[in-house]
Amino acid sequence: RAGAAFQYLLVQKTGTQKNVGLIQLNRPQALNALCEGLMAELRRALDAMESDPEVGAIVLTGSQKAFAAGADIKEMQNKTFQECYSSGFLAGWDKVSVVRKPIIAAVNGYALGGGCELAMMCDIIYAGEKAQFGQPEILLGTIPGAGGTQRLTRAVGKSLAMEMVLTGDRISA
Repeated sequence: RAGAAFQYLLVQKTGTQKNVGLIQLNRPQALNALCEGLMAELRRALDAMESDPEVGAIVLTGSQKAFAAGADIKEMQNKTFQECYSSGFLAGWDKVSVVRKPIIAAVNGYALGGGCELAMMCDIIYAGEKAQFGQPEILLGTIPGAGGTQRLTRAVGKSLAMEMVLTGDRISA
C-alpha cells in the first residue's frame, strides 16, 4: 500500500483529489543510484499505485540534483556476466513500462545510464532546466543494459542515440 514504509522512496497520494500517485526516489547520498533494494521498492510502490482505484496517474521523480544517476555501480562491479545472467540480474527493472496507468517522469538534474532508461520507460517525460540525459556506460566499457539502446533510438533518433551511446555524451532538456 502507498503508506508502507520505504527505505529508498517517498510515496504519497497528492493533488486536490488525492488521485495522483507521487513516487520520489530518495537515496541522496548516492544521487539516487538504482540499487536492487530501491528497484524492489519501486516495483512494490508501482504495484500499490496500479491496484489503487483512486490513483489515476503516477509521477516518478528524484531530487533537484539527480533524477537517478544510473545503476549502482558499486553493487554491480564484482558481478561476472555468468552471475548476472543466471541470477536474472535486472529482472523486473522494466516494471515502469508495463504499468497500465500513465506514468510521468519529472526529471531534474542527472538522468544517466539506468536513470535515463527509467525515465524513458515512463509515458511522458517533463524535464527541468537542469536535466541532463545520458548513457555513459561506454565510459565503463559496457553499453546500456535495460533496453536503453532501443528506447533511446525511438526517443531521439538513430544518429543522436548512436552518438550518446558510443561517446557517453549527455544532452540537456
